[in-house]
Amino acid sequence: MSGNGFHVHGPHDHELEHAAQHEPKGFAGQLAVITAILATVGAFFSYMGGATQANAALYKNDAAIKKTEASNQWNYYQAKSSKQNLAELALDLSGNDDQKAKYRDKVARYEKEKAEIKEKAEALEAESKHFDELSEAQMHQHHRWAQATTALQVSIAVAAIALLTKRRWMEWATILVGGAGCVWGGLAAAHII
Repeated sequence: MSGNGFHVHGPHDHELEHAAQHEPKGFAGQLAVITAILATVGAFFSYMGGATQANAALYKNDAAIKKTEASNQWNYYQAKSSKQNLAELALDLSGNDDQKAKYRDKVARYEKEKAEIKEKAEALEAESKHFDELSEAQMHQHHRWAQATTALQVSIAVAAIALLTKRRWMEWATILVGGAGCVWGGLAAAHII
């Protein structure tokens, strides 16, 4: 610029002005849009991964509670068995018919109670197993969401490298890796893998 108000543009100024006017529609603009889309999809995948991991932990907790309840029932079953064994011993040792009838009734009562307790314990064990299976399924899905999120994060990093190096093939690599991450996420959402 001269002192008389006359302004001369240099080649560098012209390039900067041209880039400011046209670059958002060009290479950097495309990468910015691609990166924003990948980051948005990645945030959703990350949320889903966290949700499935939390669900897996809740199911595992429910399984442990049911297993403990089943164990308590089996302990109760064992106590009834011990009482039944004592009643059977008393029946064998008793010489009196009235006493024998009393002990036979106790043995029958304990047998009936044990059957009910056993049924309840087995049902609790089945519930525990079911919760364990649900937990495993949620963890499997969590891993798929995590893989999809990782692929999207890698594609965002590749986009940054593409922007710095101004290589078009890196832009395509960004799209390819991001697309693979989106496919993984779609498969996770559909419970296919």
